Amino acid sequence: MPEEKVHQGKISEPLSKGEKIEPFEEDELIFGNATRKKFSPMWRQVWAATGCILATISAGMTSGYSATLLPQLQANDSEIVITHDESTWIASMAALPMAAGCLMAGYMIELFGRRMSHLILCVPFVVGWVMIGMARTIVWILIGRFLTGLCVGLLGPVGAVFIGETSGPKYRGILLAAISLAIAVGILIAHIIGTFLNWKVTAIICAIFPLLCYIVVFFVPESPSWLLSKGDVSKATDAFFWLRGYDEEAIAELKSLMKKYQKSDNQKTTWRETFEKIRQPTFWKPLVILLVFFFTLQFSGVNTVAFYSVTIMKDTLGDGINEYLAMIILDIVRTIMSVLACVLLRVAGKRPLSIVSAFGTAISIFGLSGFLLLAPPNSSSLAWIPLVCLVSYICFVSIGLMPIPWCLTGEVFPLSVRGIGSGISSAFNFFTFFVVVQTGPYMFRSFTTPITFAIYGSVAFFGGIFLVFFLPETRNKTLQEIEETYMRRKDKSQP
Repeated sequence: MPEEKVHQGKISEPLSKGEKIEPFEEDELIFGNATRKKFSPMWRQVWAATGCILATISAGMTSGYSATLLPQLQANDSEIVITHDESTWIASMAALPMAAGCLMAGYMIELFGRRMSHLILCVPFVVGWVMIGMARTIVWILIGRFLTGLCVGLLGPVGAVFIGETSGPKYRGILLAAISLAIAVGILIAHIIGTFLNWKVTAIICAIFPLLCYIVVFFVPESPSWLLSKGDVSKATDAFFWLRGYDEEAIAELKSLMKKYQKSDNQKTTWRETFEKIRQPTFWKPLVILLVFFFTLQFSGVNTVAFYSVTIMKDTLGDGINEYLAMIILDIVRTIMSVLACVLLRVAGKRPLSIVSAFGTAISIFGLSGFLLLAPPNSSSLAWIPLVCLVSYICFVSIGLMPIPWCLTGEVFPLSVRGIGSGISSAFNFFTFFVVVQTGPYMFRSFTTPITFAIYGSVAFFGGIFLVFFLPETRNKTLQEIEETYMRRKDKSQP
């Protein structure tokens, strides 16, 4: 079947075989033809994803910040004195608005677009960190934590959807996995600088990353898919070729997108039509899978370990190993494994990695629970055993449970309801995030540390069984092909 010519941002008459497509002159994007010639489509897709990744580093800092903030505030020479209950609220306050932020983002990315939503959320993100850095009372810390947590929630759907729509099948998996890597890097940076610097200086450094995000995103185009959904074919085509180049694969994908939305150009979707769309298997099946996936991720205890790293290291390892050193070791392992996950996603795919990750996480945390339950008193010489279990736990959780649900959030929902689907799934993730972080200390005190870890391990194990039966593979598929996967499965009983 012959391809079609691209002229001034539009596809027109068929192309003869082997005929090349030259960049059109009108409606140039910010960088123009010079950038097209100098940088390959891969680097332009990486540039588009970089802004989101920078903001996500700050999101990781939001998670890791309390681990070093709380010990400094609880020190005898702290200028702000806090109680135990106040320390719990400082840790969980960032998680409190994340779910609401995700729901807001689901509406925001449809109304303002993916790119503009990034620019909007960066402003309160910077303000929140500056408020923490200049705080004189606990109230300002709580407000700052609330703002940064809200922006982390906003960023969840915005970042995943933007990267998913601006990258091609070849690079989408690794760029979406970079979100998890950015979180690991953010936690590592927050822990390192928080260990050696005052908590106020740490907060100001954290504010730099959303500021850099604003600068980077300012110079990239809007999502072509969103522009097409709004009927702006010329800008959508221009943005698509800036991001993806002019090879046959890119042309074919653009044709598929344009054909899908040609009938709905300039037509507003009513609430009734939206309700009908979310009743379709192409929406609710991936939604169910993501909800279970995010539940498994959070209730495997990964953010409890991140938020209360120093305390958990001290209680788990005893006097055998310095708790701050152990925390940094875990952070470095998490970062290395997140890099490895980006590579493995291109080689192995999301489904096998998710399953291995879930069962490996369960076995590691069961081992930790068993040691803490059976270890003799004063066994500081055996501190390496729980450390090995924790390192193994971080390794397994980082290659699958952490990155893959965020990858799927930007891939599995149809474009017309992608904002709603990503918003609901991300909101659920952060709601469970808040529940886990808020209840973690109480579980450790009430059920003891070994039983709490055993509960987390059980969730990972049963979550792995669910993924075995219901998680599909999306590697090397276009967004349209992923949507069609659920359409073909509509008559089957499994989601």
